[in-house]
Order: sequence, then structure tokens, then C-alpha cells
Amino acid sequence: MDIRTMQYYLAVVREGTISAAAETLHVAQPSLSRQMKELEEELGAALFVRGNRRITLTDEGMVLRRRAEEMVRLIQRTEEEISQIKNHITGTVRIGAGESCSFHYLARAASELSSEYPDIRFHVTSGDTQDLMDELDNGLIDFALIFSDVDHSIFQSLELPVRDRFGVMMRKDDPLSQKTEFRFSDLRGLPLIVSRAAAPVLTGLPEYTSLRVVATYNLIYNASLMVEDRLGYALCFDALINTSGDSSLCVRPLVPPMPAKGNLIWKKYQVFSPAVQLFIERVQNMLEADSQ
Repeated sequence: MDIRTMQYYLAVVREGTISAAAETLHVAQPSLSRQMKELEEELGAALFVRGNRRITLTDEGMVLRRRAEEMVRLIQRTEEEISQIKNHITGTVRIGAGESCSFHYLARAASELSSEYPDIRFHVTSGDTQDLMDELDNGLIDFALIFSDVDHSIFQSLELPVRDRFGVMMRKDDPLSQKTEFRFSDLRGLPLIVSRAAAPVLTGLPEYTSLRVVATYNLIYNASLMVEDRLGYALCFDALINTSGDSSLCVRPLVPPMPAKGNLIWKKYQVFSPAVQLFIERVQNMLEADSQ
């Protein structure tokens, strides 16, 4: 099971038929079909349900698809990092982040670095803490911006100074929008939409267990659409959505304030590419300058 076979497998999955994949890959259809059969034999599992028109994946096929994507991405990263060492500083800095005003810090660092090293690229993945930790463990991102405690035996970290505060997002035409602030007691009985990134902070509160959660989300834009369509009230960080002007939404602060701190984490003892190392140093320099 080599990397080329994984690339061919992903092409078959993407195109939906072996014939279409063979045409895209510029290989003979019988040869590609034979390679897919040999892959199934090697794994001892059927990967495809072969229909009249398009193939679908078995459960085993879905697992292989996810792992094949990870393998191909890791190979691409390795090639990029070797290229960086051989040539000038270039490549990609991969950041996973929960949605937060703390991300302004990372965006500033990226902007400064890009001005000095225009061949460095930045790839940002949005997600909640668990998603980002999985990607960090699998080597698919270099850093994760999280809002939970840091395991310092495994990770190095930088605490960012920006503090996000929780609020309640609702429609402006909702009668409750007349309130200037909300307490947890005000939320009892209301249909709530809760950020998965904020859940580790909120679930530790005794009041949280009495609330009615109808949906969770990991992207604030999707939460805003659910609020617009009257599914419920979103618990969120209070400065992520523009509610000014013609917006149909508003956010009211949750009191008492519960500021959430963001931590930028990365694996200990990891050898980074020059581009990634420069990014760490730039964030550290910004933090030191702002603390003076």
C-alpha cells in the first residue's frame, strides 16, 4: 500500500467510477481496476459497492478514504519542508483555530511575516477543540488555538492576551432583545444553540445542566443562520458577528462575565520548518512587545 496507490484510490472516490478516474489519471482502466482489486485483497476488505452508475464506499472504504487523505497531505507537507531547506524560505504555516477575537493576534503575525517573506503561505482550519487536537496529533496542522486547559507534558503554549466574553445572540425583533444583559437564570427554558468550542468552559458551570440545548455548532456563521431562522438563541463569543446596521441580529452580554483565554499550542520536541519556526518567533516577539 504505497502513496501512489492511495492517490489512485482517492481519484476513484472523487470521480465516482474507475473509468472516469483512469481518464483523469491518464492510466489504462484495466490497470487501475486491477490495482483497486489488489488493494482490497491486501486489506482483506471490500472498499467499494459497485453499482450500475457510480461506486459507493463501504464502511471500510470510508475509513481508508480518511486515512488516505491524511497520508497524501503528510507527503505533500514533507515535500514542501524539504524544498524549504534546499531553497529560500517558503512553504505553508498551518493553523487550527476556534473562532475568537484572539485570532487577530495570529493574523497580525501572519501579515507581518508575509510582508517580509512573500512566499510563505498560511492555511487556517476552523474547528472546536477536539477537532483541532485530533488534527494536531495527526500532524495535519502545526498549531491549534484552543480555549481549554493545556497539557504541558505534551504541548508548548503561548497564552494570548485577548479575552473573549460570552453573549447571547438573538433576533432584533425578539421581545427578549429589550434586555440589556442575560444571566444563566434568564436562559432556562429557552432553546439554546451552543458553540462546541465554548462547551468545555460552559459545561463546568452548575447552571449549565439545567439549560435546554437544541443544537451545537463550530462555525459562528452557521449559528447566526439558525438564529435568523428562529431555531433558538446562540451562546457565543460576543464580538464575532457584525450586528450593526441592517443586520437582523443582536448580541447581549452574559453576566457575570466569564472571559475565555486563548492558548496557542504545539507539540513539544517537534522539528519545524523554517517558515513555521519564524511564525512562532514572530508571535512570541509580539507578546513580549505588548507586555512592555
